[in-house]
Amino acid sequence: MRSKIAKLKGRGNKTLAPKTVNRIVQIHSQIMAEAAERYHFSDPTERIKRMRQPRVDINPLSLEEAQLVINNVRPDYRDYMIIRLFTGLRTGELHGLQWKYIDFERRQILIRETLVRGEIEYTKTDGSQREVDISGIVYEALKRQEKTTRQRSDFVFCNRDGEPLDLNNVTNRIWYPLLDRLGLERRRPYQTRHTAATIWLGAGENPEWVARQLGHTNTEMLFKTYSRYIPNLTRTDGAAMDQLLAANITVSAPSKQL
Repeated sequence: MRSKIAKLKGRGNKTLAPKTVNRIVQIHSQIMAEAAERYHFSDPTERIKRMRQPRVDINPLSLEEAQLVINNVRPDYRDYMIIRLFTGLRTGELHGLQWKYIDFERRQILIRETLVRGEIEYTKTDGSQREVDISGIVYEALKRQEKTTRQRSDFVFCNRDGEPLDLNNVTNRIWYPLLDRLGLERRRPYQTRHTAATIWLGAGENPEWVARQLGHTNTEMLFKTYSRYIPNLTRTDGAAMDQLLAANITVSAPSKQL
């Protein structure tokens, strides 16, 4: 079964990714494990190994590229891009964001729901339930957006009918054409989440705070994914020890042997 699934068509002309195949097999394994325990038979999925998942490097925009995007995107999508680039929200969290979850007084975005296949659902995990602090530039963008959509929709960003934005429409009609026009490498819109994370870390924000903003329950995934973007916190080049030794250890010239 796993072999057949692995040959199914995925995005573009590629087959399903190992991560997707593993997820499908995992669901079946959970069902079989439950059945094996209940009806007392040997679980046939017990010894099936997970497919090896190649590590995928993130590809965030630099601060300069983010500035280019903001300056050149369609005016009606400028505030959308600002909020997307500088909050670290997932696509479903942003497209499903409603005005009732914007706390201007405390300057926070309350992440309580997400948009999945056009339906509002509970967030990805319990850990995704969080409060995202609003920076000055995001606050001003939300205030401008409030004048545009609050009176005609519950959603912060919506189409002409007041319904949530469609990801495929935004990706293919706004995002990719903009990157192409600017001569920037194509990357999925999800990279805006990584962009926010790397900008926070590059600015020296506390990793624990960054993890909370992203909806991570601890910093393990943060350091695993963004370690090379964290300045002076996870250095392994020996510079800190070199400075310490230079300031405290003196090595005098060797004395002549008697």
